Amino acid sequence: MQLILHPSPDQWPVLLQRPVYEPEQLEKAIRKVLLKVKAGGDKAVRKFTREFDGVSIKKLQVSEKEINASKELIGQELKEAIQLAKRNIETFHSFQLKEETPIEIMPGVKCWRKSSGIERVGLYVPGGTAPLFSTVLMLGIPAKLAGCKEIVLCTPPQKDGTVHPAILFAAQLAGITKIFKVGGAQAIAAMAYGTESIPKVYKIFGPGNQYVNGAKQLVQSASTAIDMPAGPSEVCVLADETADPAFVAADLLSQAEHGPDSQVLLVTTSAEVARLVQQEIDKQVAQLPREAFALKALANSRAIITTTIEEAVSLVNEYAAEHLIIACAGEEEIASKVINAGSVFLGHYSPESAGDYASGTNHTLPTNGFARAYSGVSVDSFVKKITYQQLTKEGLRGLGDTVVRMAMAEGLEAHANAVKIRLK
Repeated sequence: MQLILHPSPDQWPVLLQRPVYEPEQLEKAIRKVLLKVKAGGDKAVRKFTREFDGVSIKKLQVSEKEINASKELIGQELKEAIQLAKRNIETFHSFQLKEETPIEIMPGVKCWRKSSGIERVGLYVPGGTAPLFSTVLMLGIPAKLAGCKEIVLCTPPQKDGTVHPAILFAAQLAGITKIFKVGGAQAIAAMAYGTESIPKVYKIFGPGNQYVNGAKQLVQSASTAIDMPAGPSEVCVLADETADPAFVAADLLSQAEHGPDSQVLLVTTSAEVARLVQQEIDKQVAQLPREAFALKALANSRAIITTTIEEAVSLVNEYAAEHLIIACAGEEEIASKVINAGSVFLGHYSPESAGDYASGTNHTLPTNGFARAYSGVSVDSFVKKITYQQLTKEGLRGLGDTVVRMAMAEGLEAHANAVKIRLK
């Protein structure tokens, strides 16, 4: 990691930049996939699966037999872990379900809102270098709680043409049965436009690489909603002199191992902690099976030393991390000053991995600075809030003159007449 000592605020924008790729080349490649899938349907999806994943798939949909067999292909301990995670995620997200009480705005005028689940949603679950079965729970559980009637799941096939059994087990546990062996931009295209096998959905959810994220943003400009702009995973650790360097190094590496385009950031008030963290990183990274990925991510990463904790918090808010770990004394007070982050982990015993898997919060979060304006996935992400109003004769008499005056002032006489005709 590059070490930066006491940078001035005018240097922050450059220091906090994420890894940048050639957007024009990337967009050109993605558009090609989108257009071919839109025109060619299943045939185009199979072609791109052969080209990008090296797998020939005859039937895109996972069969019920394959789903049922998944239970026998994973160990009991992993099954129990997934079941516990499912219970915690369900508990946390179920508290997000709230009925809103109708409000009488004035005599005879009543307004209210009602949540309605999005009828058909698409979930994307990465499965390339790591089968992220935890993402199945993070997306499937709130979708079910929200009342979505049809849930479509796409995930890349393994080299033998199957889907990882842990993904299938988690899907079955979450109540998802429409599962397709499709990954990458072609999966996003299939869910956005529909094919012979894969239904067109109204909103697409899920993390992915730069091709998946780029495809989501392009289909959004046409007709399909998406959860948020989300790219490679990232973490920022805010640490003071009380931080354990081994813990901090482990947290940074937990994100660096996602892939070479991930980024990790250490912000600390202690030069000694930064030095010891780097030593721990060197020691721990050598033990990782995904060492090569982690080392490439670390090349895009920095350790920044600030003079005060207040300055550190300002810098962290400027970065707007997907995951923010506060490894400091007085972590709750510091957390109260955080205004830009996807998910915050407080104290020395709250690793980001807990939120990734089983604490209950959602791990599908805004990256690349979008935490300044976007929230992570929740039950709300899977519903529409429909507003209702009901006026009695008395209510319209009390409100009518106001509506007429405003409509006439805007030059919209038909609007005014819709009230006048009722008041006569």
